[in-house]
Order: sequence, then C-alpha cells, then structure tokens
Amino acid sequence: MSLPHVWINTLKDHVGAEVEVRGWRNHLRSSGKLHFLEVRDGTGVVQSVFFKGGLSPEIFERAGGVPQEASVAVRGTVSQNPKQPGVFELQAKEIDVIGVPVGEYPISPKEHGVEFLMDNRHLWLRSSRQNAILKVRATIVRAVRDFFDGRDFTLVDAPIFTPNACEGTSTLFSTDYHGDKAYLTQSGQLYMEAAAAAVGKAYCFGPTFRAEKSKTRRHLAEFWMVEPEVAFMDLEGDMKLAEDFLSFIVARVLESRKEEMKILERDTTKLEKVVGPFPRITYHEAIEILQQNGHPEAKVGDDFGGDEETVISNKFDRPVIVHRYPMDLKAFYFKRDPNDPSLALNMDVLAPEGYGEIIGGGQREDDLAKLEAAIDVHKLPREAFGWYLDLRRYGSFPHAGFGLGIERTVAWTCGLHHVRETIPFARMLNRLSP
Repeated sequence: MSLPHVWINTLKDHVGAEVEVRGWRNHLRSSGKLHFLEVRDGTGVVQSVFFKGGLSPEIFERAGGVPQEASVAVRGTVSQNPKQPGVFELQAKEIDVIGVPVGEYPISPKEHGVEFLMDNRHLWLRSSRQNAILKVRATIVRAVRDFFDGRDFTLVDAPIFTPNACEGTSTLFSTDYHGDKAYLTQSGQLYMEAAAAAVGKAYCFGPTFRAEKSKTRRHLAEFWMVEPEVAFMDLEGDMKLAEDFLSFIVARVLESRKEEMKILERDTTKLEKVVGPFPRITYHEAIEILQQNGHPEAKVGDDFGGDEETVISNKFDRPVIVHRYPMDLKAFYFKRDPNDPSLALNMDVLAPEGYGEIIGGGQREDDLAKLEAAIDVHKLPREAFGWYLDLRRYGSFPHAGFGLGIERTVAWTCGLHHVRETIPFARMLNRLSP
C-alpha cells in the first residue's frame, strides 16, 4: 500500500487520513492484544497502536519484535489521542523494518558515564535531551542572523587561515601554509574592522579556534562566534547593541522552543527577566562586589576568572555589563578612556546563574600613532599588521564591536552544566573524536 510520507510534527494536519511515518523505534510496550510502538523521526515522537484483532499474525508479530533504534516505516490512520488533547497517534495497519541493528544498541536507559556518552556522541545525539539542545542551538543561530540582517548589517566572511593573531599566538593552532606559518583564526574582528569601513555595519559568523590548555566547563578548542563591527559607534552604542542582541535571542528561544525547554527542565522564569536595560557597572565597582562577597583579596589589576564572574553576576537577575577594565588586562586594539588613560573602553557581558562572560568587546583604537605604540608595547610584529594599520592611514574612523560565543549562550539558555553538550561534536583538550 503506497501512502504519503508525512513528518510527525505535521500529524495534526492529517487527522483521519492514512499516512506513512518513517523513523526509528524509540520505545515499545505490549499488553496482550496490543503493541504500542513509539516512533521518532527527529521532528517528534508518535505512538503507533497495533491491534492484534485487526492485523495479520505476521504484521502483529513483526511490530512486537522491533529492536531499539531499528529504522521503520509505519502505515496507518492518524487519530487524536483520546486522553491527551493535542497529542496524535497512529492506528497502525502495516510496518516495514528498514534497518535492523547488528546488535544491542550501545546506549541503554541505564545511567552512563560522561566519557562513554561522549565516545558515543554520534548516537547520543538521538536522545530527547540532546535533540532539544540541537534545536535550541539552531534557533539561536537563526536569531543571530535575523537580528543583524534585520538591522541592515552585511554578513562578511572572515578567513579561517590567518597570518597573525588578534592577541598573540600563544593559544593558537599553527599549521603549514605552503611553507609559511599560518594560524587557525581565534577571531574575525580585525577583518570586520576593515569590512566596517566598506559597508558601515558588518558581522561575521563562523568557527573559531583556541589552543588553550583548559579543561573548564566553559571552554572548547573549536567554537562558533558572531562578531559585529559598526563604524562611528562608541562604547555606549556597543553596550546598547549587545543588550538588544541578547534580549532578542532569549525572547526568540522562549517564543519558539517551549517544548524543548520543558524537556530540558529549564526554569524559564529566569530567562523571562532577560530584557533591557541591563545593569552596568565599572570594573572598579565589580572589584568592590568581590571584596564584599567572599573575595577580600580582590584588588584593582586582577583579571576575572569563572569564579569571580559568578560572584559578580549572582548579584543581578539578568546579564550585567562590566565596562572599563584596566588597559593592562586588555588587547592592544582597545581605545583608552580619555578620562582615565589607564582604562580601556571595553565591556564584558556576564550571564546570570554562574555562566560568566558570553560577550566581550568595546571601542577600537582609531589613532594610528597610538595603535602603532600599542603593537610595540605588546611585542607584536608590526609587519604582520601592516594591512590593519592601513585602516587608520586611509580615512580612520571611530568604531566598536563585540564577539558572542554561541556555545556559552546555548549553555546558559538551556541551563547546561558543560559546553560539551552545546555543539554536535565537541573538540576539547583531550577529545578529537568522534
């Protein structure tokens, strides 16, 4: 019998019709004359009901023997579940088993260790929790593009191979590039500064790489970052853009991923508070918060790690923007605060609930002589930045921007403990597979 193939999330549009559903055996239970076979196709899960009295013995027996994760095609009539409004099921008439597992499926309902699950990441992705995370990530990625595209930004692709680094090469992966040394990019920012002079409002969005010897729950060796850069924008405008951007992303997730938030057991009341204006505090005020909340040793000149960021962000119910760090803590390209040259016109956005920095950025130095001096102070090879200095030689302009890490944003939005679950196949200090 040839019937139209439909996806499970569209079954509401086919009530009373005969259709074919294709997917994988999710769960199976039997009660004498009935088999209840749950089929998952990636868009949802449907219960297929096989009634012994209405089927041939062969079909009924086949339905009751489908092993976990076998791929199947089930044909039957779509009906409304009598006990659950809005839930649909299939009154099954036929079933074909398409792909039979070669043995017992490796991931069972019992508890498994993290390393085992990461070794079997290619299979772990099929679980309802990982499915939900993938969909939230996809929604965040789409929201990123919608936000900037809807505000007349131009997407400009930055290169993956670079001859130099934004902040030195100590944490970069190096590679041979036809006899020359090249690096996998840690940021597209410098290229977006060039793009901003061409299109005014630019952004890049792609993979970036950090060779940090870090095993924290917030770090990956390969991650995705979006980096906008805007001509004639100052630090104040940069903070407002970041605030609007984060609010937009969270609102989109809350609007379109309600079911996934339930699967993840995420307390969405905390995300509902993510609306502007965000609190803004100076670096010096952040030091005072630390000193008054269990870190009396904190002093001006200290950088913030995960523990410090958590203490600071826990004082607020939404993201907090910390601005004007000491220039000694920041990269060469930041502009100094004209009211206090020891401070950078920079800002970090710290997510609440202990998730730490998810945005970092600020205003760039647009004075050629000052930028050249900063490159020398940081002992960077000036010849590698000749093209970058040209941006100041030929029509220099004030500009600002930031970078947002997708994985940390997904972790915070989903309420995950570790970023390894936020990307389909994580690359970490000691993991390169699957």
